[in-house]
Amino acid sequence: MSKKIFITGVAGFLGSHLADKMLASGHKVVGCDNLLGGYLDNVSSEVEFYQYDCNFLNSMVKITKDVDVVYHCAATPYEGLSVFSPYLITKNVYEITASVMSAAIQNNVKRFVFTSSMARYGTNKVPFTEDMEPKPQDPYAIAKYSSELLIRNLANVHGMEYVIAVPHNIIGPRQKYDDPYRNVASIMINMMLQGRQPIIYGDGEQKRCFSFVQDCIQCLEKLAFQKDVVGEVINIGPDEEFVTINELAKIIAELLDFKLSPKYFPDRPQEVKLASCSAEKARRMLGYKTKYNLRQGLQEMIDYIKNRGPKPFKYHIDVEIINKLTPKTWKEKLF
Repeated sequence: MSKKIFITGVAGFLGSHLADKMLASGHKVVGCDNLLGGYLDNVSSEVEFYQYDCNFLNSMVKITKDVDVVYHCAATPYEGLSVFSPYLITKNVYEITASVMSAAIQNNVKRFVFTSSMARYGTNKVPFTEDMEPKPQDPYAIAKYSSELLIRNLANVHGMEYVIAVPHNIIGPRQKYDDPYRNVASIMINMMLQGRQPIIYGDGEQKRCFSFVQDCIQCLEKLAFQKDVVGEVINIGPDEEFVTINELAKIIAELLDFKLSPKYFPDRPQEVKLASCSAEKARRMLGYKTKYNLRQGLQEMIDYIKNRGPKPFKYHIDVEIINKLTPKTWKEKLF
């Protein structure tokens, strides 16, 4: 049966792919985005689109009328930057969640799906499992986990179904690649296509698993409809190919036939060294299975960025706190 799906951050990387999937499945999609972190041409012409900021409650109430399911994907997902721009980042994570959640409750939305972040786990031992106590290490992670607590509280009080999804390190076409503050793979590809050496923080031995966007979307779609996921926290992403940032740079350079000699800068404060989630729960409950390996996903990104053309980086967010700890790359706009 066709449903009316509302997606915040619908012009963003994850939100736009989710919208396409829902449209292809025969659902009606309404969405909003303030375009801080997305591209307008990511949005399908079939989406009922509003260029609204989630902070404005009255606007959210207006455009969530008669909606069956809300996917709250919008955020300012700048984990490293949040240590230096805590006001903007947390406002556009926690406060927008309160706004969208309030609107959804007012309009009797049946289910609320929240895309949280692997940052919630912080310094827990890898692989992170959903039963671990969150240990957020930076303002972004704190705001994401606080949003989870808010959703759980309000949903239980007002009788709304909710699911907490934890997608992590998603890569693929449509990711914003002219942003100097986030998306390490996109940044590296954009720089190398310009003939520039990538920048790596610390020793580059931080380890991550990268999720190709289409592999994640298959799981996220099910969260709107399955009964057994209500009230659950579910990691969405692979626990395969746990690679260092140095290894990531080498793979991208190989795919681009680029002679690699990275520039190293000091560690960013509060960055977690090892971050990887177990996918066992997603495999068990959602039939999760990766169809793309890391090289395939990176090649898709390279093709997308080549097609659009490399771009200069835009310092579109002000750094609020500038001191001796602020990365030189941002202070001196070195990307």
